[in-house]
Amino acid sequence: MKSIKKVLLLIFVFAFSIIFSPILNAKSVNSTENNQKSTTEQTVVTSENSANAVQDEGFDVKENLIKFAKDSGIYALFTTHWKALIMIVISCILLYLAIVKQYEPLLLLPIAFGMLLSNMPGGEMYHTELFADGKIHWANFFQTAGLIDYLYLGVKFGVYPCLIFVGIGAMTDFGPLIANPKSLMLGAAAQLGIFITYFIAIGLGFLPQEAGSIGIIGGADGPTAIYLTTKLAPHILGAVAIAAYSYMALIPVIQPPIMKALTTKKERQITMKQLREVSKREKIIFPIVITIVAALIVPSATALIGCLMLGNLLREAGVVDRLSKMVQNELINIVTLFLGISVGATASADVFLTEQTIKIIVLGVIAFSFSTAGGVLIVKIMNLFSKEKMNPLIGSAGVSAVPMAARVSQIEGQKADSSNFLLMHAMGPNVAGVIGSAVAAGLLLSFLG
Repeated sequence: MKSIKKVLLLIFVFAFSIIFSPILNAKSVNSTENNQKSTTEQTVVTSENSANAVQDEGFDVKENLIKFAKDSGIYALFTTHWKALIMIVISCILLYLAIVKQYEPLLLLPIAFGMLLSNMPGGEMYHTELFADGKIHWANFFQTAGLIDYLYLGVKFGVYPCLIFVGIGAMTDFGPLIANPKSLMLGAAAQLGIFITYFIAIGLGFLPQEAGSIGIIGGADGPTAIYLTTKLAPHILGAVAIAAYSYMALIPVIQPPIMKALTTKKERQITMKQLREVSKREKIIFPIVITIVAALIVPSATALIGCLMLGNLLREAGVVDRLSKMVQNELINIVTLFLGISVGATASADVFLTEQTIKIIVLGVIAFSFSTAGGVLIVKIMNLFSKEKMNPLIGSAGVSAVPMAARVSQIEGQKADSSNFLLMHAMGPNVAGVIGSAVAAGLLLSFLG
């Protein structure tokens, strides 16, 4: 076979040379004649330019080096983009907090790195002008869009937060809430900080849509804060998201002083009886009923509540284990990465380094504090009318930072009485807070959207 291929190849080359040789010869004759005619002219030109050839070559190299230096990000950082240098430092600090201090690393790390990428001069990873005025400017999108611009579309359309809610629902056990329905009241009361902060923000000169986005930080629910802010005030998304996740990580620092200030040692020592066992049927019916009721009362919350309850139904149904495991692992991990990078990228220097951002960060602390206080105080009020007393510490778990807020209640309860076990009791208002923050976001979206 090899010999046959060689013979065929030689025949092809021979035939090609026979067919095209006249054309090649004609071209060579013409080119020879033309070369002879232009030889004299070229000689004159060459002799005139040879003296300046070295100088011209050196000049071109110098110009290229200057152009390269001016096009570099280093030159831009110290001239026109000096604010970006500050943002790079801030992103490195956030990376330190995520990696070394482990403050909400699953989202704080990609948020910080997204901030780092978008503030690199000349990187062209994210363009704020493509999403100006709360709209997507499709006319210029595909000509100028960078990688993060495409990823941000998932945030803009509200896809990422809803998918994360599916994962949260699949990882959440609503059993403690079903066993103690009073927990719904605690989850609702812990949203107090959202509405108080809303009015404070209005008083500070924020627009109603901005105030609503800032207030939702008090719900201690990152995906909900991102979802609502994307709809109402996307230009402050970076500040709101960073404040929300930073304060969620600082719950063990923020909540205990408030809990102690509002309760006596005797109240912190209250022991609660063990919760009843919840049947599988109750756990299956619960997400269906909550979806119907919430969607009918607050239609604007249907997307968040529906996705949360879908994930929980996948968990409790027991017939779609593959889907449940996928949602709890692969799906939520991938979406969390994309969401974090996209949200972090919105914190560009021009938007983030403003007086407004400082106000948002301060208001975030106020929102968290009032939400914690609201949960504790509602338990104390309910105890006035109930024979079975509840430990007020579980009220602080009404914010939806699952399960961190419930763990704080447990830790503070054991400090007062080492034999007291409040974790499961605190998980009731904790998961109720997830529902409460989604409903609160739906209300704000209904009134302000």
